[in-house]
Amino acid sequence: MDALTSSLAVLTAMITPAVLISASGTMILSTSTRLGRVVDRVRSLSDRLRQLANNDASVEFFEEERAMLYDQLDKLTSRSRLLQRALTTFYLAVGVFVATSVAIGVVAFFSARGAWVPVVMGLAGAMFLFYGSILLVFEARLALSTTHAEMDFIWHITRRVVPRELVEQHKSHYVHFRKKQD
Repeated sequence: MDALTSSLAVLTAMITPAVLISASGTMILSTSTRLGRVVDRVRSLSDRLRQLANNDASVEFFEEERAMLYDQLDKLTSRSRLLQRALTTFYLAVGVFVATSVAIGVVAFFSARGAWVPVVMGLAGAMFLFYGSILLVFEARLALSTTHAEMDFIWHITRRVVPRELVEQHKSHYVHFRKKQD
């Protein structure tokens, strides 16, 4: 019965990294989706910038829109680099967690002298997961700043195009809303 208990303990220990592999896989999936959306957005903004370059510079709001698009592309470049780094880090985490699971089996089979190896590997995998998560926090903050900048641009342009009474009506609604919030 002692051999069965020992075998079950090893198998249980080998399953623990599998849970972390699953967590890393989820992070890989969501990060890949985010990266794909950034790439699509870059292509869209590049097309719009190309259209502006081909149009007459006398188009209303030409310089403002061009500056906004350039700023957006700059931030999207930073976002894509953060996402690529996070993706690489999560892939490294998966590799280290798989190696940890194998190391647990190898150490249990051969000897207990190298028991520290799977522990160190598990900690390294957890550090990769942590680092990747930190990168995603930075990317999310950058994504938020790009959204705010684009919305500010749209509001700026809209206020110049929309009839003044509509802008004033909106301002009074906003003030009323803010008073309710406080």
